[in-house]
Amino acid sequence: MKVRYSFSLVMLLFAVSFAGAIGEDENPIVPATIQNDEGGAVLVRGSVAYTNAFFTSGVSEPLIILEDQTGFVQRNRGYLFPPESQTIGQITSDFYTSPFTYSLALPIEPQGALSDINNDGSPDVMVFAVAYWSNIWGDAFLEKRDQYGGGWSSAYASTLVSSDAETLGEYVGGKVLVYAPSPNLPFPEGWGADGRLFTADDPLVSLPSGYTVVDMSQPTFTFDRSRYVTMDLLEGDGASADDFSALSYTEAFDAMVEKFRTQYAFTEYKGINWDALKAQFRPRMEEAEATRDADAYSLALSEFAWQIPDGHVSVSFTPTTYNAFLAATEGGLGMAIRELDDGRVITNFITEGGAASIAGIQPRAEIIAINGTPINQVVSEAIAWSAPFSTEHFRRLQQLRYAVRFPSGTVVDVTFKNLNDAEPRTASMRTTAERDSFNFSSFNRDGSPYALPVEYRLLPSGYLYVQITSFFDDERLSINLWERMLSQANANEVTGIIIDMRSNGGGSGYLADQMASYFFDEEYPLGNSGRYDESLNDFYFDPNRRESFFLAPEPLRYRGNVAVLVGPNCLSACEFFSWNMTRGNRADVVGQYPTGGLGGSVERFFMPNDITMQLTVGRAVDADGNIHIEGIGVVPTVLVPVTEETLFTTGDVILDYAISALDAKR
Repeated sequence: MKVRYSFSLVMLLFAVSFAGAIGEDENPIVPATIQNDEGGAVLVRGSVAYTNAFFTSGVSEPLIILEDQTGFVQRNRGYLFPPESQTIGQITSDFYTSPFTYSLALPIEPQGALSDINNDGSPDVMVFAVAYWSNIWGDAFLEKRDQYGGGWSSAYASTLVSSDAETLGEYVGGKVLVYAPSPNLPFPEGWGADGRLFTADDPLVSLPSGYTVVDMSQPTFTFDRSRYVTMDLLEGDGASADDFSALSYTEAFDAMVEKFRTQYAFTEYKGINWDALKAQFRPRMEEAEATRDADAYSLALSEFAWQIPDGHVSVSFTPTTYNAFLAATEGGLGMAIRELDDGRVITNFITEGGAASIAGIQPRAEIIAINGTPINQVVSEAIAWSAPFSTEHFRRLQQLRYAVRFPSGTVVDVTFKNLNDAEPRTASMRTTAERDSFNFSSFNRDGSPYALPVEYRLLPSGYLYVQITSFFDDERLSINLWERMLSQANANEVTGIIIDMRSNGGGSGYLADQMASYFFDEEYPLGNSGRYDESLNDFYFDPNRRESFFLAPEPLRYRGNVAVLVGPNCLSACEFFSWNMTRGNRADVVGQYPTGGLGGSVERFFMPNDITMQLTVGRAVDADGNIHIEGIGVVPTVLVPVTEETLFTTGDVILDYAISALDAKR
């Protein structure tokens, strides 16, 4: 039987239906205006330009991945990109030459998390950036440690984020790749009144299903559905290097001083007067510029850096400064000197047939004066070309090296007293072009360019001796060697490990932190690092980026006794590792001197004449907010005396003390 409706009933049903639709969505979102509608992206290409001097340092497994932006949508700094979401691209040019290029084929259906874009409680779309990462731990995908604990990229990503404290990490531009599993799903077409994305005031449009590239470079976003899209990765303000190389000498100098004035991490702590330094050195810059004297300019820059008591501050050697160094230090007397705990300065090396030996100076001879000036004054006034220094003990040790260096052919009077002499005597001698005595006093004398970043051997005592030569080497290799060492130590039930850090110039502080974590079962808070924030005109410590251990897998943790060998040539990241090992009194720290006292992170920038300068921009503090390494160093808990006996003991006296310390615990 057919049912017949009257016209009035049909109209009534239509009205009810229409009213219901209006009630369900009073402000329906309109479709986005699509550019190049080819059905959505299947392949992403782009380039990565970098100016940061440390970008490639230690990297052996660089990755380009689809980076799940759920962490950003939720503002969850601890969000970890699931391995299944990490589609890996291919680097298609030389990674070590900027810019390099990449290509990334998109999966038909990505495995990221669906995000609630319009804040209605139901999931909508997947949001991705394309980002650069370095893989250090585990398999081919990024785990928690690779991701620095989680979050989202702040540099070298297709997104551009803010570096200001108030809006730190918020999107301010760049591109995201959005995947909609079904049509008509929402996405913002602009920032909204609060200037932040994925908040309640975002103006929304709807997207078709599949991939859409959203360009956030303008206030009103654009939406691209090309099959082949370009998404360049952006270095960002916090990572890019300043370049003053195109300026004149004086313009570059002024810009450099202003950079130091605002960004140097320890101005008040060190009591540095930048106005006074500028007044002291600017006339030399003006003169060098007027006379077009590149040599005078480079020497003045080096001497400027020497005035800043921070071993991280440096100026790259030029032919001018290198030749000046060679000329000033070429002449030696065939002897090296050391200062004892009792204040005496003695010879600890005599070159056979050298000027000192011919003059009758013997090993252990006390040096009283040089050219009639008391030796303490000579050392204090010596110019150490390895300057500047963060600590006085390191400065003093280096000045001891340079106090007996002169231009070749210089006549020098040395007042000395051999062990069996009743009275001091003075000998006149001429310096010769010899480097043996100078090299002997170098803290790097036993270093090898062929050394692995981690080397180890079993000692006759039964303890495992491990040397970490650098945190600046291949990071993946460093971790592989480190974990192999620890797995063998655990498998063989080694009762103690001695870690030699005495010749480690630093590198990645993060790598140093996480290598130390293998000795702990607790995620100790390690501190924080503050950087200058232009919006605050002050240093800002991001509370979301406090440093801590990320614990190693259980089978790789070592719970036996540990001793760490330190000295003044343990610098920067080496010092953070050594300090970390003092948490919970985990290890004995053994040495004759504290470490070098370089407690911050650095940045390099460019000056005229291909000169690179470096300054400390990160102010490292402990968990209580105190400066703990800069200007202090890591102080030994087992102090080895500096005496005639320890200087002339056969073998390695600091290692012997470490063995004794472990024996006492065992």
